[in-house]
Amino acid sequence: MPVLIGAKPESTFEDPIGLLGDCHRRIERFLSILVRVTAEVCGNPLSDEQRTAFETALKYFREAAPKHSADEEESLFPRLRGMKLPELQALHSKLDQLEEDHACAEKAHDEVERLGGLWLEAGSLTPEQASLLSSLLEEVSELYRGHIAVEEGEVFPLAEAVLSAPERKAIGMEMALRRGLKPAL
Repeated sequence: MPVLIGAKPESTFEDPIGLLGDCHRRIERFLSILVRVTAEVCGNPLSDEQRTAFETALKYFREAAPKHSADEEESLFPRLRGMKLPELQALHSKLDQLEEDHACAEKAHDEVERLGGLWLEAGSLTPEQASLLSSLLEEVSELYRGHIAVEEGEVFPLAEAVLSAPERKAIGMEMALRRGLKPAL
């Protein structure tokens, strides 16, 4: 991964909430690639550079994004739901909505994957297919904007405040294991 001078260093599994935020930046970056390439090319043949960028972004959403959703749904959200703190009670319905967002995003990404795979295989899309792909990417972009805003504006700050160091460590370990890594915690 290239080093960006002046950029915030990425978090580690020792800071799982920070790592979830870093994942959001990757989601935004890879989604913007899908949107940009789709808008630029409109279903016509892709250049080698566009093809590589598009394939890489599709791969991210196929392989890495589901792990991010699992990090939240299997590691973070259950711990927050399990706490009997008054400030967390109002969060429960938001967690339910965030999980619904994950399901909607997954469904949209399945269709983006299908259309993207067709584009890569056939070399072009029909105008109808290109329009559908563009619409799906607009929908999922809007979904992520609201989703990330709730998580980063409400859920993550509250999680940072209420989760103990051992709970954060356990979440980080689960996240690492989900990626087939042995955490160095």
